[in-house]
Formats: sequence, C-alpha cells, structure tokens
Amino acid sequence: METTPNEYAHIIGWGVDADPQNEPTYPMKNYTGDDHQRLNYDRPAQQPTTVEILKSNERPNLTAVFGTSSPPSGLSGAIRRYAFRSSESEYGHWLPLLLADRVNVVEGIIDDLSRGHIPNIFAEKGWKAEWKHNPKGLTQKVLIGAAVTTAIVALLYRKNSTKKSGRLALLSKKLRHR
Repeated sequence: METTPNEYAHIIGWGVDADPQNEPTYPMKNYTGDDHQRLNYDRPAQQPTTVEILKSNERPNLTAVFGTSSPPSGLSGAIRRYAFRSSESEYGHWLPLLLADRVNVVEGIIDDLSRGHIPNIFAEKGWKAEWKHNPKGLTQKVLIGAAVTTAIVALLYRKNSTKKSGRLALLSKKLRHR
C-alpha cells in the first residue's frame, strides 16, 4: 500500500519541507552530499585552565570553554569530586551534585557571616514575591520547615539526654561500689 502526498494535503503545514527551494537554509547551505564531513574541523584554541575543573569521566578531554568563576571548594567541592567519579547516566552522579548545591548554600551563608555580612535570606529566596503571589504556599513551606527542624532538634536532644542519663547512671553505680 503506497501513500501519496495528496492524501496528506489536508493537514496544514504537511510537506512544507518537501520542496528544496522552500527550505529555510536553501540559499545559504550548499548541499554537497558530504554533510558528514563537517565533523572534521579544526578544534578551537583550548581555554587555559587556571582552577580545578571537574569533567565527566566519559569525555577524554575538556570542552573548549568552561566556567571558572566558582571552582569546587570545601565540603561541597568534595561531594562534587565524588559525584564526578560516576557516569552521567547514574543517580550516583546527579544526586550528589544536588546535595553539593544545598551544602554550598549553607557554606555561602557561613562565609557571609564570617565576613560580618548578614545575608538577607528572605530576599534572596524570593519570599517577598512569593508572599505577594502565593501566601498559602509560602505559609505551608515555612510550617513544614519548622516542623522538620523541630523534629530533628528534638531527636538530637533526646539522643543527647539519653547518653547523659546513661553516663550518670554508670557514674553513680561506680560511686556506690567504692
């Protein structure tokens, strides 16, 4: 069963690229049949590496251009180095990178505080605009964050107090046996 272009003529825009004279790159591109040859080109000059660059383990060399404004450093840098040991097709690559981004935010806040600058976290996170356009969502985020933080603090306090009471019981037992 052979189909003809007339069967699809009722579809608006169908076959628009069938006419080589109507192709958008027609006057500029010279079709020679050797389009696969475009892969053989001179590589541009390599950007100089002045900082540590993390690169995929799936590429033998660096790309021609890369960012150098924030090289990996601190705990987030160590997490990023760990992530780049894994293939880009694995969760073991992307999940640590997401974690490293969150850790980097905390490192940035600590760095600001150590330099005497108090960051305006509310403005930086866009809470003013969110309060204006989505007050219910912002309230929900704040309440969930407060609940999670309270639960973590309570859990840590409970573990700490359990350890202290265990130490006190051991100390009192030792004192009784003297």
